[in-house]
Amino acid sequence: MNTQTRPRIHAREEELVPRIMVRIMFGLVFTVLVIVSVATFTGREPQNQPPVGAVISERVIHLSGDASGKARVLDATGTVIADFPADKGGFVAGIERVIARERGLRGLDMSAPVLLQLREGNRLSITDPSTGWSAELMGFGATNSRTFARLLDKPKP
Repeated sequence: MNTQTRPRIHAREEELVPRIMVRIMFGLVFTVLVIVSVATFTGREPQNQPPVGAVISERVIHLSGDASGKARVLDATGTVIADFPADKGGFVAGIERVIARERGLRGLDMSAPVLLQLREGNRLSITDPSTGWSAELMGFGATNSRTFARLLDKPKP
């Protein structure tokens, strides 16, 4: 049977990606995988990381939350500085779940505090000293970053 008379089941010939392009794509993926593997196995340090600026402001906080999105933030003395309902606390509760997971994997105290820090360059981050985990909050969008910025600005009792 001739290939021109054979019906195509999935797509017309002009809609298909050329085989050479598919092979190039897989070759590129394989090349990247090899480069990353070599860098990992040889212990190469990461490059092009943002500079760590001086801490301008810092606050010790305790996070608690649940899967519904409710979240509560306490200061170092145990005073509630924010209590988010389910429809407003999803990001804070999500950060708390990430920290709880990291601590659970290491068998660490779940009630230990975290550090909320504002650094030079207006960079806001949250760090868990227990595990070494940290996140630059600006990467999660202005609204989510602003939520934590307000916690940093709340007056201390």
